[in-house]
Amino acid sequence: MGGGKLGVKKGKSKRPILITGCARSGTSITAGIIEFCGAFGGDVTGPTPHNKKGQFENKTVRDKIVKPYLRSIGADPLGQHPVPNTNNLKIDIYWQSRLIETMKQQGYRNGDWFYKGAKMCLFWPQWHFAFPKARWVIVRRDDDEIAESCMKTGFMRSYKNKSGWQKWIDHHKQCFQEMKEAGLNTVEVWPSKVVRGDFTEMKEAITHIGLQWKPDVIQDFIDPRLWNTAKRRRRNNG
Repeated sequence: MGGGKLGVKKGKSKRPILITGCARSGTSITAGIIEFCGAFGGDVTGPTPHNKKGQFENKTVRDKIVKPYLRSIGADPLGQHPVPNTNNLKIDIYWQSRLIETMKQQGYRNGDWFYKGAKMCLFWPQWHFAFPKARWVIVRRDDDEIAESCMKTGFMRSYKNKSGWQKWIDHHKQCFQEMKEAGLNTVEVWPSKVVRGDFTEMKEAITHIGLQWKPDVIQDFIDPRLWNTAKRRRRNNG
């Protein structure tokens, strides 16, 4: 965990919970848990064939703010190839006001709010400029499982083999390290632990970002069957 002591009672509109990580890492289940535990996500995407519980990504922020920005700097709007150069980003000084206004239009009044976007870590300096006191949740998963999931997912098209996806994964890991070294308030979670029935790390993360863990999330939201492929693979690999 990074950063200092959280002051969660004031200025929450400017201290969002930002959930990021490699695509196919479990950012959706993590965002779902965070919403279940009381954070406002706005108009989030629902279930898809690849995320049966929902993607929990704000559609307006993704389509009207994030993707146009990525296109404007010559990066892939899907966050695959090419990726942004974090050392040479164009900074949008209105990012904070645009995000908060979007959330207000979708019903936000006060309290904790979140945005989940796997691509965020690829241009984290823009987000840090806008929200220097944000609470970051970095979602992790085994590299091989991410690569295999990417190769089976229709919208992950930029690389054809595991070695290509591994370079992409390594770039994300480099961004995670940059974020920590820059002093961002980060906490890491591995959703694979949750679907195995180990909630310790996720509970600690929920507390760290200033929310209260709700035990009902275990029965009402978390569905280990959605991770059956990964579980079978672990068993087969012994």
